[in-house]
Amino acid sequence: MSNILIIKLGSLGDVVQISGALKDIREHHKNEKITILTTSKYLNLFKNCPYVDSCLEDERLPRYNIFYLLKLRKIINSLNFTKVYDLQNSNRTNFYRKFIFNIGDWSSSKDIPESKYNSSVLQRFDEQLRKSNIQTRYTLKPDFSWAVEKANNYNLDTDKKYILFFPFCSKDLVHKRWPYFSELINLIKKNHSEFELVVAPGPDEIVEAKSFNIKIALNNNSALNFFELASLIKKSHLVIANDTGPAHMTAHLGARGFALFGPHTTPEKVSIEREKFIALQTLDLKSLFADRVYALIKSSITN
Repeated sequence: MSNILIIKLGSLGDVVQISGALKDIREHHKNEKITILTTSKYLNLFKNCPYVDSCLEDERLPRYNIFYLLKLRKIINSLNFTKVYDLQNSNRTNFYRKFIFNIGDWSSSKDIPESKYNSSVLQRFDEQLRKSNIQTRYTLKPDFSWAVEKANNYNLDTDKKYILFFPFCSKDLVHKRWPYFSELINLIKKNHSEFELVVAPGPDEIVEAKSFNIKIALNNNSALNFFELASLIKKSHLVIANDTGPAHMTAHLGARGFALFGPHTTPEKVSIEREKFIALQTLDLKSLFADRVYALIKSSITN
């Protein structure tokens, strides 16, 4: 039996997107042990993923921390990996490839000309895996439903259908944040009282979530874990989000929703649009007012 290493360090949206690639790798290496190297934030998520057998943690300490790098190299080399699928494809993992890990068979999209995949994230993974002779049946259509199955039947305390909002974003990515969620929420409240309106905050967003004056999805006053969040999204009537991890979860759970995009990237590049999930893009998020968004999504609310 060979040992296969997959590297995926983050972020949440990127982790969700590789569900199809992981399944294709698993199908190709049915009789081999697959380990994934990831960060502490995603260890429990991957421990419950049906496509990998074990997990290793990368603390992502600075590259000048030679003692940490030597420790990581010792761990990796002791496991005798015969193949690496680098699904992070970052400068850090390229550094691992060149200077830290002693593994010759290394799959990376950095070996593929960008013209081959037109900048699309999923097309990039597809081309990368096909170059390793993997038949890619799932890479272009990731399915994150395996996370719902681990949710311990989390249910929102409401008898109504609900519309779910993700108005937050990382503090380092405030340019992704649409500023009119409160106004949109008020419009939907006024015109669609048959729906419960719900916000699902992360651990650092709970206080701010209270300002929207709608139901807050929590479990024992704590933020939902990834599995509970996946279940909440899957059961929703509609999701409205910034371009963040929960938006990608929605897209790849097959749920209905909209993501609000500014000029920071394109929906095509991040491969977020699906049959039921649509991106609304503008060159200036501050000029995309709530009444305009409401007009665009109204039919999806009522249907």
